[in-house]
Parts: sequence; structure tokens; C-alpha cells
Amino acid sequence: MRHPIKATARATVAPLQQRDAPTPPQWPSFTGTAQFVGTTASGRVTVYVDPTTGQSGLQNAQDLLNDADRVVSANDQLFGTSGGPVSVVVFALDGATDGSGGADHMGCDYATGAAIEVCASYGNSARVSALFEAELSECSMGGNLCGVSTGEALSRWCAAVIGNNALDDFATAPTWARDGMADYVNRTDPTDRGADSTGCGMAFISWLMSTGVDLGSIARTIVAGGDTGTLADLYARLRSDAGVNAWPKFLAAVQALPNGVTDDDPFGGASQPAHLGQLAPWTVELAGKVFSTILADIAAGKEPHQLTASVRAVLVSAKFGPSKARPSKKREGTK
Repeated sequence: MRHPIKATARATVAPLQQRDAPTPPQWPSFTGTAQFVGTTASGRVTVYVDPTTGQSGLQNAQDLLNDADRVVSANDQLFGTSGGPVSVVVFALDGATDGSGGADHMGCDYATGAAIEVCASYGNSARVSALFEAELSECSMGGNLCGVSTGEALSRWCAAVIGNNALDDFATAPTWARDGMADYVNRTDPTDRGADSTGCGMAFISWLMSTGVDLGSIARTIVAGGDTGTLADLYARLRSDAGVNAWPKFLAAVQALPNGVTDDDPFGGASQPAHLGQLAPWTVELAGKVFSTILADIAAGKEPHQLTASVRAVLVSAKFGPSKARPSKKREGTK
């Protein structure tokens, strides 16, 4: 289920030039004048906008400002860490104003990668939030996984879950399937630009989640495996099975799909949190997390769709307990 960011009139409350503006960081590629929009209540995210994008770009930036604390909180839950402060600028990346320009940052940590660029998406700010999460998730990878296929697949899955699948046109799993389904389970591609290797990773994570493994466990295990870790290693650690079985079991599951691979979640892995009752009983700890999240969002005055998205992120990042099987510069995009 999608929970798009709704337009808000708060974007025009105060002229940008009347606000106290911090000095913008050096951006990966943006060379224009970045105008300050605001800093979130947590102090974790400072948002800027390219004023040449006009009211539509400003609306994107204000909506991101309103949503960014939800995104960073959900991202922290997935990785089991607390990230650092970041700055983000909204502009027409590669000249695009529909989000298709993707996003950009430098290193995969909060020291070298904290200046984030996201493409404007006029009239669809959910895409801006999703692009922001794609880069933020890479900052949480602790310096690992930048420029390799496993890290790219993980960042896109984080964006899909926390960004409510707002970037479905960035899908690569169908490309992998059309190109012959090469085995990137037993080897990691040393690039984040390979549609086939990223697509294999997207489909594999979808399959793994459909078996009852939560995205938070996947994220933390991939990060622990580092640049040399493989999806077969991930499977072995989370499914208590030999890694050599990962590829044949996954391939058999793909070949059994009635409609083939038509998107990045062919096994419906993202829908599993809605059916946790069928997988394992709710634990007191998880119920407490959900309740606390709801109370915090209500206290912060968040809208119903934001509350729903926060709860969904908690469910995705949660571990299922004993019944679960035991356990450089880059740009998001399709170019």
C-alpha cells in the first residue's frame, strides 16, 4: 500500500530569504545557489532547494522537510544504528523534474556522504523522500558496499520500503530476468551500475523476505559481510542452510513464478509484514515499539499517512523471533 506525501501549504509560510540560513556544504555536483528551507525537529536533516525550480521545487523541498525525520527514524531501525546529520538539496538533477534524475552523494558513511542531492519531482514528493532514503541508507553502511551490487540492491530495497515503492520505474529485476538470469548470488559484482547484478539482488531479497526474513536482518547482515560478502553468504547466515543451496533454490523459485519477474518484488516480500500473524505471534517488544512509534508521531503532529508509514517501517525492520529461520560517488538511477 502506498502512502504518498500530501501537498501542504506550509511551503510558503515564510520567505526563504528571511530565515537564518546555515552555510551549505559542498555538493557532489550541484553548483548553483542552494537556498535554505529548514532543519527538521530532530536536527538530523537540513534541507535546501535550487530556487530556479520555482514553487514546485520548493513544495518538494518543504514536503521532504516535513517527512525527513520519519525517513531517518525508519532507516535507523532497519540498520540498528543512529545515523548522523545530513544536508540535502532538491534540484533538477540532470535536468529532470520528475525524479528520474535520481540522487547522488559521495562516500557510504555520515562523514563523507552527508551532502545528498535528490532530483525534484514536481507534484510527487513521495519520490523525493524515496530518493533521499536511497542515499541515506548508504550512509548507514559504515563505509562498506559503495560501488558493489549487494549494497546497491540493499539501498534500493530500503528506498522501496521506506519510500512506499515510489521509485517503481527504477526496477532492474525484470532486466536481469530478460538478460538470462546470470548468477550474482555466488559472486558480487564490483559495480553499482550493473542492471543485471542489481536486479538479481533485488529479486533475491524479495525471495528471502517472502520466506520470513525481515529487511532489517538483511540490512545488518549485508553490512556485516562487507564488500566481499555474497548473497549466498547472506542466505547461509539467515536461513541456517549451506550457502551452496542459495542459488539453486532461488532459481527454482524464480522459474516457478506464474507471471515471471515483472518488477523488483516478484515474490511479494514487501507485503509480508502485513501477515506477521501467520508467521509468528506478536511479541511484547514489537507491540511496544509500534505503540511508542504511534505515540511519538501523534505528539509530533504528524498526519495519518505518516503514522501508517512509520508503523510499516517498524514492522519491516522487526525480527520475527524463534519461529523465524535463525539466523565513492554514486548515483541512483537507471542510467
